[in-house]
Amino acid sequence: MYLGLKTGWNFGASLFGSILGFAILKPLSKALPEKLGGGYFGPKENVVCQSAATSAGSLGLLFASGFPAAYQLGLLSARPADDIGRLITFTLCCAYFGIFFTMPLRRLYVCKLKLKFPSGIAAAFTIRSLHVGKNAAAMARKKTWVLIYTFCVAIVWRVISEYAPGILWDWHWSWWFYSAGWKWVACIESWGWIFELTPAFIGVGLIIPMNSAASFAGGAFLAWAIMGPALVATGKAFGSIISPDAPEYINYSNMLLDDPVNAPSPKYWFIWPGCMVLLCASLAEIGANWKSLLASFSMMLTPVLEKIRPRKQREIDPDAEIYDPAPLNEQVPLWLWGGGVLTSTVLTMIILKVQFSVNPGVTLLAIVFAFIFSLIGAECAGRVSIIPVTTLGNFSQLIFGGISKGSGLSPMENQLNNGLTGMLAEAASYQCADMLNDLKTTHLIGASPRAQLYAQLAGALVSIFLSCGMYVVFTTAYPCINSLTATTCSFPAPDVGAWRAVSVAVSAGSLPIPLSSGITAIVFGVFVLIQTYVKYKFTPEKYHVWFPNWNAIGVAFILGPINTYPLACLFGCIVATVWRWKSPAGFAMYGYALAAGGIAGEGLGGIVNAVLQIANVSGAYKGTAVGCPLNAYCG
Repeated sequence: MYLGLKTGWNFGASLFGSILGFAILKPLSKALPEKLGGGYFGPKENVVCQSAATSAGSLGLLFASGFPAAYQLGLLSARPADDIGRLITFTLCCAYFGIFFTMPLRRLYVCKLKLKFPSGIAAAFTIRSLHVGKNAAAMARKKTWVLIYTFCVAIVWRVISEYAPGILWDWHWSWWFYSAGWKWVACIESWGWIFELTPAFIGVGLIIPMNSAASFAGGAFLAWAIMGPALVATGKAFGSIISPDAPEYINYSNMLLDDPVNAPSPKYWFIWPGCMVLLCASLAEIGANWKSLLASFSMMLTPVLEKIRPRKQREIDPDAEIYDPAPLNEQVPLWLWGGGVLTSTVLTMIILKVQFSVNPGVTLLAIVFAFIFSLIGAECAGRVSIIPVTTLGNFSQLIFGGISKGSGLSPMENQLNNGLTGMLAEAASYQCADMLNDLKTTHLIGASPRAQLYAQLAGALVSIFLSCGMYVVFTTAYPCINSLTATTCSFPAPDVGAWRAVSVAVSAGSLPIPLSSGITAIVFGVFVLIQTYVKYKFTPEKYHVWFPNWNAIGVAFILGPINTYPLACLFGCIVATVWRWKSPAGFAMYGYALAAGGIAGEGLGGIVNAVLQIANVSGAYKGTAVGCPLNAYCG
């Protein structure tokens, strides 16, 4: 949730869960008697632990996209604390049907198509190195201590830095030159080119490919160093002076706009090209891999068609059979996953009708689309380890916004309906991709898919209550998350801006899009489609890495003008590249542990800061503004 609200990117908990789970459960398995949980703890048990962690982490996405957008649009109560019952019940709706209908996809994506699922492979190698080998115990201790040290340092650093953010967290280097008399460099500060000492996003850079990191930073440079200043210079977008004491220091992030069509801020202007890039990038990838998608549907429907209309005399084609290495008693039977899908679907239809007055037929249709979008998420996760879940949720918003508009619902009812159905699709596709990553790990380790399902159900149960509680904590400490603001917020929440923009667009009588922004969005969309076609049609696969990652570019468009995270990711990726080159064994030993510790540590440090903020003892109350622009606290 913390990372999603910061950048719109979400990261599974598998690596952190596998290493920290080992650190906690391995000693307990030896210290406790068997009746209290002691006994053998090996790679297969470690996979189950990791699955629970992954499942527990997947529901936080709802609170970094759809729910804040609903509050910004005034569709729910004034405060999330007043809606805690509805938040919990809706999260319950999203918690399980994605998990259940993922289970039959295991045979297709993992056993038959053998997709890579890079995150799942990384987790499998990590777990195996903790348990297997001549020096496994010594290596496990080293990895565990590196993760724990990094985790603790990240938490402490995140908390302490709040009390001197201009020195310990954000380096507003251009402002320092401005204060020394170089007035022209204020534009660098205004466009968000700040370096941030963030363990989480430097850690992210350690584990993502250079293509993604370079695309993220390149998209930020294109939008907020070239196009943004050009828009302001030509009068297509407008900023506002932050203080008369520094007239060169301009706010380009204002979302409180009297005339968003004719006088947009650069941030609002870029929402539409950013959304178009994300939508077209996902559609193009789907179109380019349509044969695999068609095979997915065909293979899933074959067993059902055989039961409806069996071909008793058919010859069995060995190549068409899917070999499943898991013993029969460890596989997930039809009654279990099918019954789970049916039960969770009925429960979702009831809750959305009672709590939000959504037509049960619309809910059922939304779940069908959620399943379809889950296949897309699975393909993306399996091939490139990037899941465009918010884009898939936006697809669902567009579809159900049109349905609601055709049904004669008011704009606010339409916005709530398309937001809720979009979150169903978003949660299901993210869960599906995350679960399949774990199932890849299970397959490589030889663990039990059924045990993994039980762990995922337990992890989701914890997350239902924990995610809602953490959201209330964050929004109580930082109310700007749920409100449109003229100033910057500690949590820029780029997914929320995209979500809100789509909700308004599909429910409005006329599209609130600046003409120049709409034309640019169409041009970008067409370019993305053409480039993806060239990539798959005319370019050998080994050269695909040289094509930009348009999902990362779209996020950079929507995120800015806050460019700390693209810079931090690129820095981390450069460090990882040099590290792999100089010492491949050293990176394999410590790289993932450092990244996982930094990501999780900063996230939990953010929760500590939120609690301190509520208690009025945070850096905003007790800290210093030294190093911050205008000598105003910048934490």
